[in-house]
Amino acid sequence: MRLRLLPVLLAALLCAGAAQGEDLLQVYALARSADPQRAGADAQRGIQRETAEQARAALRPQWSLSASQSRAEGDGNASAVTSSLSQVLFDLGRLRTARAEETQVSAEDARLRAAEQDLCARVARAYFGVLLAQADLSSTQANEDAYAQQVAQAQSRFDTGLSALVDVEQARTYHALARGNTVRAQQALADARQALAQITGQLPDSLRPLAAELPMLPLDGDAQAWVDAALRDNPGLQAQALLLQAGEQRIEAARAEHGPTLSAGLDTQRLGGPGTAAVDRGRTVTQVALRLNVPLFAGGAIQSQVRQAAYRRDAAREDLLATRRALVRETQARYLAVTAGASLVESSRVAVAAAERALASTRAGQGLGTRTMTDLLLAIQTLTGAQSALDQARHGYVLARLLLLQSAGSLGEAQLAQANRLLD
Repeated sequence: MRLRLLPVLLAALLCAGAAQGEDLLQVYALARSADPQRAGADAQRGIQRETAEQARAALRPQWSLSASQSRAEGDGNASAVTSSLSQVLFDLGRLRTARAEETQVSAEDARLRAAEQDLCARVARAYFGVLLAQADLSSTQANEDAYAQQVAQAQSRFDTGLSALVDVEQARTYHALARGNTVRAQQALADARQALAQITGQLPDSLRPLAAELPMLPLDGDAQAWVDAALRDNPGLQAQALLLQAGEQRIEAARAEHGPTLSAGLDTQRLGGPGTAAVDRGRTVTQVALRLNVPLFAGGAIQSQVRQAAYRRDAAREDLLATRRALVRETQARYLAVTAGASLVESSRVAVAAAERALASTRAGQGLGTRTMTDLLLAIQTLTGAQSALDQARHGYVLARLLLLQSAGSLGEAQLAQANRLLD
């Protein structure tokens, strides 16, 4: 009977958790439709696609129609309607420019993938930032309440002559400091909520917190394996490599401006009007031509364009190198954050348990007269610090795993769904 009831109980718990607030996937869905950074990256990709289309259009047939009318003294009006059709047969500069723009489209595609992964990471940071701020506020409020009780207790003992005034003043000092910490925690929570609203476009309602027990799952592979995966799959690094490739292609396109171009043309002109010679009036003239253009001298502009393209290529190469080095460091740091995070969570749990026992023992000792008010206030402070460290370790561990996946180029909605299962 218990086994049959277990799925029902689990479903009820999940429904209750969903009713408590929004989860990570719900916040991500809001962010995906409202985040301006991802939308901007999508628009930049659209801009580059149209730029590439314009470069390809220069290689396609070009057709124009024009009309003119002139008047010569004593001859009357002369008119002409001209149709011009041309097709590039060989233009290495335009061809290589079109290829460079296509490569740039691939770079923008990679940048959009990087923006989508960055959105996942920013949502996770903001979401867990709110949770951590809430936990910190709860801890500081509990700390303030505990010190308030000590103030009341110390005042009562002083009134009955069981303790000195210094105990009252010391308790009031700790309580005032705790009140200041609570105010700062309230400010931090308000800012964390605004940080999440900056991504989603609206202030969040209540959010589902992390479960009390988190599975400490081992990572697949060592640090070097994760670095190798990042160098292979990170979309931001791929975008920089494609930009460098496009830069090389633009140098070749600039150099090709020195070469000849060949095009075919079909021009049709119809003449009319009293000002046109009688023999040409109403006549249609058609001309088919092959046009060979050989640039000889352009005032140094072509050489300048080659040098400019080379400088841009060099800048792209340095950006790629800087991105690669930063990615290696970032991946190693996030790997260490995950591996150390599991140990940090466990040590923080031990510290909280020890601080709780120490506080209970100090309370008992104060009642027996073996512990002072200072000992009790410090014990409360130690427990608060240990609980805060545990909250930071728990949230930091989950976030570090997601950020490591981002470095490796494999962070997406599926990975957010896995983290969503860790919520209460």
